[in-house]
Amino acid sequence: MIRKSLRKKIKAVAIVASFAFISTALLFPVPLHSTEIGLLLPQKGVCYVTWEKDRFSSEYSDLSLQKLSDIGVEYISIVVTQYQEKHNSTKIFPNDQTPTDRSLRHAIKKAHQLGIKVMLKPHLDLVDKFDGTYWRADIGFASDKDWETWFKEYADFILHYARMAKRLDVELFCVGTELTFTTQKSDRWRALISEIRKTYPGKLVYAANWDNYKNVDFWDMLDFVGIDAYFPLSYTPDPSLEELIKGWDKWKCEIEAWQTTVNKPVIFTEIGYSSAPHAPAAPWKGGTHGNADPDLQARCYKSFFESIWGSPWLAGVYWWEWGTSTRAGGVNNRHFTPQNKPAEKVLSENFKNVRSVRSTA
Repeated sequence: MIRKSLRKKIKAVAIVASFAFISTALLFPVPLHSTEIGLLLPQKGVCYVTWEKDRFSSEYSDLSLQKLSDIGVEYISIVVTQYQEKHNSTKIFPNDQTPTDRSLRHAIKKAHQLGIKVMLKPHLDLVDKFDGTYWRADIGFASDKDWETWFKEYADFILHYARMAKRLDVELFCVGTELTFTTQKSDRWRALISEIRKTYPGKLVYAANWDNYKNVDFWDMLDFVGIDAYFPLSYTPDPSLEELIKGWDKWKCEIEAWQTTVNKPVIFTEIGYSSAPHAPAAPWKGGTHGNADPDLQARCYKSFFESIWGSPWLAGVYWWEWGTSTRAGGVNNRHFTPQNKPAEKVLSENFKNVRSVRSTA
């Protein structure tokens, strides 16, 4: 009886210790070995967007979130955009296209009610793009004073949303998106990430543009490597699915080789294709002219799922973009959304398919 009682006590202590270890691991994340990364369940996500102040709090948005749940989406990145006048301006501000805090809170709560996890992903855009070639990747300055002023502005901007993410138990927070030129200021980014850590206890990611992820040297401070994965796949007019799958080979090999050097799970924080003929060659371009080609868009989606989805290093994907109306998109729509197009079916089939759950193979 004494031995049996002792065994029970030892077992109880072991259980308590196990829970303590798990809790500590969640609170204080440590780098994962490459074999452990492959055990993570993939984040099945879309980028949820609006450029209207109150749209996220509308009944239309609620219905659109319900549709996402119905098609197997388990994560959304809720995008909120603020602005600066030019690439070398230091003032950051909201405008009439910036979702209000009230509408953001509504969308986050509604998503959670539906069982959808949330990444809050603040964006910064330019009002004046000069000749059309400037964008957020070009934000940068000639003087140390301007750099200091801008980073103070950016800290106020990003910490505001980090505090919101904490209050609403948001699962992931994106500290920046495609700010390519600014990432050369690594010390300033490291100081900023430290401040965000003090404010927000959840998982952190930075969303690097597809051509810059290797140049970011503060990945060690984050939980995930984020890549906005607009990799060119084919320059052939109307390429076949096989050609598009082949087009992933180069990028897949490069990411796999590089990922072992940082030993962090990778999220495609954005990926998408317009319903336009140029989509495989220039995935970052919207469909602004020409005939819509929703079948080509669907083939691009399929090429990802048949080539990249299920890779041990990939911790999730967020498709650009899903709007706040269930009537968005359609087969005559040239833009990025997969809504009411063949690409939506591809998305749902793969997100709801049990085989899409991560294996260690």
